[in-house]
Amino acid sequence: MSARRGLWITLEGGDGAGKTTQATLLEQWLRDRGRTVVRTREPGGTDVGALVRDIVLHHRGDIAPRAEALLYAADRAHHVASVVRPALERGDVVIQDRYLDSSVAYQGAGRVLDAGEVRDLSLWAAEGALPDVTVLLDLDPALARRRLDAADKPFDRLEVEKAEFHERVRAAFLDLAAAEPGRFLVLDAARPVDDLAAAIRARVRSALSAEHAPASAPEPS
Repeated sequence: MSARRGLWITLEGGDGAGKTTQATLLEQWLRDRGRTVVRTREPGGTDVGALVRDIVLHHRGDIAPRAEALLYAADRAHHVASVVRPALERGDVVIQDRYLDSSVAYQGAGRVLDAGEVRDLSLWAAEGALPDVTVLLDLDPALARRRLDAADKPFDRLEVEKAEFHERVRAAFLDLAAAEPGRFLVLDAARPVDDLAAAIRARVRSALSAEHAPASAPEPS
């Protein structure tokens, strides 16, 4: 991705971790300070993405794990090209619910595919683009399930998976964060909402004041 004036923030974590709540609070904080914000998500941030989202989260039958990973990557390619890249080139702040780290965690670890292959697929789809800041809201899957149960909403295809699946997903997210500490901010999602929001604002404030180099994938070791 070419040099830009905008900032790209993604929120990651298991379902029930509070990503939507924190994205909303961050969006309002940025708007109050005069920033133009593009709020989006994967999958579902475009018309094409909405169709993909319906398939991968609500299809009643089985989807082969590799097919699922490819569907997410296809959505990602279109989303980055049509929403994220133009917004950053305009100098906007992009707040995004999930990106390629979710694919590595859910399709790589959760579906027991090769995590490196899943990541490489997403990077190819997105032309190597990586966010400036990734907030990982880490939460014990048992607590996350209690939050989802309390919400009293139908579960999607990923939410209904067994505890072992969600434990693998959580471990994968933490491994990703440990491998890229410069990009990730890891927070205990069991902390009070306002405490989490303050920590996120501090990281974003620092990122906004820095010079941003083009986001790209790290060179292989």
